[in-house]
Amino acid sequence: MSRSQNEEFQQWWNKQRDRNHDVLYAGDDEAFLTVEIRTPAVDRDKDRIRTRTARQLSRLYLLKFKQLASSFVWIASSFVHLVRTANRRIANDNPPSFSSSARLYRLIKGFLVVVVLLLCFELAAYFKGWHFTPPSVASAEAAVEVAYAWWLEIRASYLAPPLQSLTNVCIVLFLIQSVDRLVLVLGCFWIKLRRIKPVASMEYPVKPVGDGVRLEDYPMVLVQIPMCNEKEVYQQSIAAVCMLDWPRERMLIQILDDSSELDVQVLIKAEVQKWQQRGVRILYRHRLIRTGYKAGNLKAAMNCEYVKDYEFVAIFDADFQPPADFLKKTVPHFKGYDDLALVQTRWAFVNKDENLLTRLQNINLSFHFEVEQQVNGVFINFFGFNGTAGVWRIKALEDCGGWMERTTVEDMDIAVRAHLCGWKFIYLNDVKCLCELPESYEAYKKQQYRWHSGPMQLFRLCFMDILRSKVSVGKKANMIFLFFLLRKLILPFYSFTLFCVILPLTMFFPEANLPSWVVCYIPGIMSILNIIPAPRSFPFIVPYLLFENTMSVTKFGAMISGLFKFGSSYEWVVTKKLGRSSEADLIAYAESGSLVESTPIQRSSSDSGLTELSKLGAAKKAGSTKRNRLYRTELALAFILLAASVRSLLSAQGIHFYFLLFQGLTFVIVGLDLIGEQVS
Repeated sequence: MSRSQNEEFQQWWNKQRDRNHDVLYAGDDEAFLTVEIRTPAVDRDKDRIRTRTARQLSRLYLLKFKQLASSFVWIASSFVHLVRTANRRIANDNPPSFSSSARLYRLIKGFLVVVVLLLCFELAAYFKGWHFTPPSVASAEAAVEVAYAWWLEIRASYLAPPLQSLTNVCIVLFLIQSVDRLVLVLGCFWIKLRRIKPVASMEYPVKPVGDGVRLEDYPMVLVQIPMCNEKEVYQQSIAAVCMLDWPRERMLIQILDDSSELDVQVLIKAEVQKWQQRGVRILYRHRLIRTGYKAGNLKAAMNCEYVKDYEFVAIFDADFQPPADFLKKTVPHFKGYDDLALVQTRWAFVNKDENLLTRLQNINLSFHFEVEQQVNGVFINFFGFNGTAGVWRIKALEDCGGWMERTTVEDMDIAVRAHLCGWKFIYLNDVKCLCELPESYEAYKKQQYRWHSGPMQLFRLCFMDILRSKVSVGKKANMIFLFFLLRKLILPFYSFTLFCVILPLTMFFPEANLPSWVVCYIPGIMSILNIIPAPRSFPFIVPYLLFENTMSVTKFGAMISGLFKFGSSYEWVVTKKLGRSSEADLIAYAESGSLVESTPIQRSSSDSGLTELSKLGAAKKAGSTKRNRLYRTELALAFILLAASVRSLLSAQGIHFYFLLFQGLTFVIVGLDLIGEQVS
C-alpha cells in the first residue's frame, strides 16, 4: 500500500472514530483500539408470553381443525344439495316432446364420451413427453406407447383428411353467408344515404270526419287480434286497437280467442263488452274446435259472411300495441297500387333493456328489421311477413289461397304464395308497433325452435310450386337460394357444425387445420355489422357473438326437424308474455285524454274482470313453484368445448384456447338457465 493511500485510510478512520466515540475509543498511548460490547438485558415478560403461547398451541390447532372440518362439511353438503337439485329439475322437467332434440342430445352425449376419452389419452401422452417426440410404431416399446403410435398414424391417414374436407366446406359456406350479410348492410347504407323510403300517394288529415273530409275516403278495415291463454297482455292490445284513429263506421275489430282456460275466456269477454259499451265496433269470437293453431284461427275468422264488405285487414298479436295513427300511416300506401298486397311495419320493444337476454334479442331483431326487411322491401318488394303489425289487402289473401294450416309459420307461408302470384310488399321502417320480447330462456328457445323449423317445412312443401310459378327466374333464384337455403338452412348448419363440432375436433386432430381468422376475425366483423342498427348495444358485442353460437344448437335441431318432417316440428307453443307495459300504457292513454268518448260503463263488466283476475292470480300463486330449468344439451356441449380448450392449451394455441374457453363458459351459463328472467 502506498503512502498516499495510507494517509487517506487514516483520515477516514479518524472520522469514523470521532463519529462513533460512544462505541469506539482509542487511548493516547496505546496503538490498539478497544471496542465496548454491551449485553442486552433479558426481558422476563417475553419468556412468560412464550410459555403461555406454547400451552395454548394445542387448543389453537384444535380450533383451526374444527373450522376446517366444518368448511369441508359445508362444501360437501352444498355439493350434495346441488346434485339433488339438478337431478330433481331434470327429472321433474316436462319439456315438449321434441323428438329431434332427443336424438340430437343422444348424439352430443356420445360425442362428449369420445372427447373425454381422447382428452385422457392426450394428457397421458403429454406427461410422457410424446407430444414433443412422437413415437413410431417401430420404435415403440410399451403397450401404451404402441397404441399411441398407431393412433397417430390412423389419425393422420384416415380421420384428419375427411375432417379437413368438411372444414373447408363449412368455411366456404361461412364466407358466402358473410358476403350476403355484407351486401345487405351496404344496401342499407345506400338507402340511408339516398334517403329512399316508400311514399304514400295521399295522406289522411288529422282533423275528424266532417271538416271537409268524406267518410267514403276511408276504406273498410278489419282488425284482428288472435290470442290464446294470454291473460297478461290481452288488455293492452285490445285497448290499443280500440283507440285507433279511424272512423268507427269504417272499422271492425275481431278478438279471436283460442284460449283453453275458462277463466281467461271470461276476462277477455268482459274486456270486449267494456269497449262495446263505449261504442267501439268489436266482436268476440271463440272456436269450439281449435285446430290449426293461429292459421286455423285466422282462417275461421276470414270465413265470416261480413268479411266481404272489407277491403283490408290489419293483424296484431296479443302483445302488440299499435300507435293511434297506425292505419292512417299504412293504408294510404295501397292507394294507386293495385298490385300491393302487404304493408309491414317495424317492431319496437318495451322491455329491450330488461335483462341480458332481451338486449341480445334486440340486436338480432334490430338487424332483421333495419337491414333485412328494409333492403328486401326496397329492392325486390318481397320479404317474409312477420305475422303481426301488418296490413293485408283481403283480395291478395283470397287470391293466394288464404291461410293454410300446413306449417307453424303461416305468416311466411302466405307471403311466399302471394309473391309467387305476383303481389308486391312494402316495408315501413318509420312506423313502429310496441311489443314484448320473451324474458326467459325457456320461452325464447321455444320461439326460436318454431321460427327455424317452420321455414324448412315450408321449403319442402312449396319447392315445386316455386319452380312452376310464373315469376321471373331471378325471383325464383332469390327465393330458393337466398331466402330459404342460405338464410334458413345454411346459416344454422354451418354455425353449429363449424363452432360446436369441427372446432373441438380439430384440437384432437391437429392435422386438420381451422384458421384463426375463421374462429375470431370474421365472426367479430360480422358481429360488428349485426350490431350497427343498435349502436347502444355495442358493449354487448362479445356476449352477442358467444350467445349466437350457443343458440346454434337449438336452431340446428329445429332446422333438421323441419327438413326431415319430424313430429316435433309441427308443435306450436305460445310464447310466454309478461305484460310489463299494459298498466303504464293504459295510464298514459288516460292521462293524454285519448280515450274514446263513451257512454257510462256498467261497473259489473270491469269489476268482474278485476275479480276474476285476482282469483286467477291467487290460483297461480297457490300452484307449483316455477324453477329455473337445466338444459342437458347445452351443458353437454359446454363440457365438450371446455375439454377441447384443455387440449388446445397443451398445444399452445392461443386464440383457439380462449375462444373455446369462453364459448364453453357461455354454454354453462345458458345450460344452467342463468341468462334471462330468474325465478326461485
